[in-house]
Amino acid sequence: MTNALDTIWWHVYPLGATGAPIRDRTGDGSDVAPRLRQLEPWLDYLIELGCNGLLLGPIFDSVSHGYDTLDHYRIDPRLGTNEDFDWLMSECQRRGINVMLDGVFNHVAATHPLVADGLAGSTNWEGHEDLATLHHDDERVKELVTDIMKFWLARGIAGWRLDVAYSVPPAFWADVLARVRADYPDALFLGEVIHGDYAQIATDGTLDSVTQYELWKAIWSSLFDENFWELDHSLTRHAAVCEAMVPNTFVGNHDVDRIAAKVGPEKAILALAFLMTLPGMPSIYYGDEQGFQAMRGEGFSADDPVRPPLPATPEELSDLGAWIFREHQALIGLRRRHPWLTRAKVEVLDKTNETISYEVTDGADKLLIEAWLQPTPGVRVSSGDETIYAMPAEP
Repeated sequence: MTNALDTIWWHVYPLGATGAPIRDRTGDGSDVAPRLRQLEPWLDYLIELGCNGLLLGPIFDSVSHGYDTLDHYRIDPRLGTNEDFDWLMSECQRRGINVMLDGVFNHVAATHPLVADGLAGSTNWEGHEDLATLHHDDERVKELVTDIMKFWLARGIAGWRLDVAYSVPPAFWADVLARVRADYPDALFLGEVIHGDYAQIATDGTLDSVTQYELWKAIWSSLFDENFWELDHSLTRHAAVCEAMVPNTFVGNHDVDRIAAKVGPEKAILALAFLMTLPGMPSIYYGDEQGFQAMRGEGFSADDPVRPPLPATPEELSDLGAWIFREHQALIGLRRRHPWLTRAKVEVLDKTNETISYEVTDGADKLLIEAWLQPTPGVRVSSGDETIYAMPAEP
């Protein structure tokens, strides 16, 4: 298996991707199905895309959307059983695919037995009346989370995405992760962090990586507003973050508008080019590689549009996204051929509102990236006198 930090992840929200019912459940068991097995044809697709990791959204027994957990030791019946998960792991291992699970250890469903046991608060979390925050200062909670992490690491996963890691006391992470690493020293821990001092948060919690939301914002916003000065500012901060760790970089996930809907398909390829040439641990959100377009809505179903079902097989995808898929293959392939990019240094060389050029290097190798928005969006990646990627045409 590839070192987890050197993985290029394909990020999937399983309940949505497999068409599982999210809310208005009947409670009579009619929604129970081994839907995890529907991911089998998509594992080869993941490899064809160029990725080598599967980052799964929540898969544990829950009330509705997966982040309202009922049992961390049990696969959600809408997705199957623990045996179905073991089958999926064996299929991934056979293909050399790393697997990361989404661990919701800040809160649980308000109906979780931990609430009655006094291990989670009855007050709602961030205004969600159906969620209860775990008591992170309780030794029993620390032991429980440690045991849950080890339970699934023993089944072969590479690590954990820690949901809303920013809401959990750093001392809790430092304590629990030390216990887990005692048995699984190579496990990867990626914390979901939105605002703040990323490097300090990671250091205090002993996290291996955090989500780079600042860079995500700067990429889509600079493309949308045609203002590469914003990206330049963010890259300076990104370079400093990368001195301390390897952050998780992305241009799409289960909580944000689709990049192609936000900036258009052509600019979305520029966003991908930035993602694949900048230091970090990149993840591709399922469907972005096909140009899926959706914007988040309002209310309880706000996220549904960006968490759609996949067809039964990749062959059933629309041909409209084929060119976007090919561009993803080319840029992910470039990244795979230059693995040093994960820990590279980046320096912006020049910028205007509509153009930017920057250099990435590890001291021995070097790439020059030049992007422009007019007259049509384009990007060129070169090494020395050789152009190794260009889309779609030079200015």
